[in-house]
Amino acid sequence: MRKTIDVVTMGCSKNLVDSERVIKMLEASGFSVRHDAEAFRGDISVINTCGFIGDAKEESIEMILNAVAAKNEGVIKEIYVMGCLSERYRKDLESELPEVDGWYGKFDWVRLAADLSKKHPATATWDRVITTPPHHAYIKIAEGCNRFCSFCAIPLITGRYKSRPIDEILDEVASLVGRGVKEFNVIAQDLSSYGTDLYGDHRLAELIDRMSQVPGVEWIRLHYAYPADFPWDVLEVMKRRDNVCKYLDVALQHVNDKVLANMRRHIDAKGTREFLKRVRETVPGIHLRTTLMVGFPGEGEAEFEELKAFVAEQRFERMGAFAYCEEEDTYGAKNFQDEIPQEVKERRLGELMELQEAISLEHNSSKIGKRMRVIVDSENDEHYIGRTEFDSPEVDPEVLIEKTSELHPGDIVEVEITDALPFELMARTL
Repeated sequence: MRKTIDVVTMGCSKNLVDSERVIKMLEASGFSVRHDAEAFRGDISVINTCGFIGDAKEESIEMILNAVAAKNEGVIKEIYVMGCLSERYRKDLESELPEVDGWYGKFDWVRLAADLSKKHPATATWDRVITTPPHHAYIKIAEGCNRFCSFCAIPLITGRYKSRPIDEILDEVASLVGRGVKEFNVIAQDLSSYGTDLYGDHRLAELIDRMSQVPGVEWIRLHYAYPADFPWDVLEVMKRRDNVCKYLDVALQHVNDKVLANMRRHIDAKGTREFLKRVRETVPGIHLRTTLMVGFPGEGEAEFEELKAFVAEQRFERMGAFAYCEEEDTYGAKNFQDEIPQEVKERRLGELMELQEAISLEHNSSKIGKRMRVIVDSENDEHYIGRTEFDSPEVDPEVLIEKTSELHPGDIVEVEITDALPFELMARTL
């Protein structure tokens, strides 16, 4: 009987891609692998951890402790930990959690697969199992970051920016299309820098243009761009190619000049507004997703009110926010005092998201009566559940489609929007 392995993924979609590659290698070596099972039941548990912010680190540690408890109860036999938290805190974790059988970092998961299988798994470097619904997948085009924002520990974990070769990415896309994938969400810590290390200049536009020409690619969506030194030619590709979604995820973090300078974002309020104006003028109808931060050192009430006014002014189609959490060894932790009380941060976060909820409702309400293309993800008793080209999996609004005709996951259908909530649309098929 084959040994069974539970692989658990914590954190972001970039971690998920790593887990999918590990699963492929383990399956190729003869293991039976389950991803994100409801309970530990396999012979071996592999936990892919997140180390980005405090809450994520706590969740990863709690998951490891749960696995340790299951091992002590005889439910599982071995525990292995990989990923960002392990990369950053391996020595401390090894001494604190001796029950874990092996620790691996962010980039040595190939060694993990080899150690478990006692051989080097024979798979392509990019080959993986898809754990998302089979019609969509994430495509990680680079690893690392050179920006060194003062609040962010990612460069300390991942190291310098490293682009994947264009031809290798295109091989992966073609392979996934052959397995039924239609929608590709392009991800990296920083899309804007793609190609600068490998080719000497920006190559994101070339990559997306060539991806869009792969037969069977229905949607391409761009995640995690950086506003400074942005590759503007990618927007021309977005305008020209119908299968490149009019969607851009770009984290802005703040708008106040002092806070932006403290964050080391390499852009000011004027530059931020000019960036947003140019994006919207270049691609009419584009939906922008951004992430903002409250409570960073230097943000008093006046700076926060400026941020709220900016959100009200820009009316982002999609927006998330989080409260600053000091990360050891970052520039911010070394040079600023985290003096803003947590309750103040939480109040500001609540105010910002309440403002965005009203904006989101207005955006969604403006779609009532319009015809839109929707990709179907799943169904419940009353509705098919899908997304428009303006909606990324997990983080953006869903479309609830009346069950008036038979649909299947992966279908792309035209619907009419009949009603709207802040984070959901109601629709019927045409």
